[in-house]
Amino acid sequence: MKTKELSVGKVAARCGVKVSTLHFYEQKGLIHSLRNQGNQRRFTPDVLRRVSIIKAAQKMGVSLEEIKTAFTALPNNKTPNKNEWEQLSLLWHNALTQRIAALTRLRDSITGCIGCGCLSMDVCPLYNPDDKVGKNQSGPVFLEENS
Repeated sequence: MKTKELSVGKVAARCGVKVSTLHFYEQKGLIHSLRNQGNQRRFTPDVLRRVSIIKAAQKMGVSLEEIKTAFTALPNNKTPNKNEWEQLSLLWHNALTQRIAALTRLRDSITGCIGCGCLSMDVCPLYNPDDKVGKNQSGPVFLEENS
């Protein structure tokens, strides 16, 4: 029995993304399509779950490169089942915890010094006398040290 194939427009509508997004995901190797006799893209229904995982992961702050790396653990462009999704999500858990901690530090210091070492503020909890930090590093040094 042949698996029902979906057009790119149908997948886009079902997943709530633009057709160009699906083309982009395919170009990046995150999803794959088949071609019919008229050379039109056709997707198997499992792509719906795969695109949903991509969208969920992106909302969590996971990069497309991280998603692609996680997907490579699945054989033959397979869509993860519940157990495999749990394993994929565990891969991202530690990175997300670190991002949350970094964002919390940024949120808590954004109205004052963000740790750049710039000497531009009259009162700075991370004061940088004689620009010692600037001699060796640039950017938000103190903030990055705590990431």
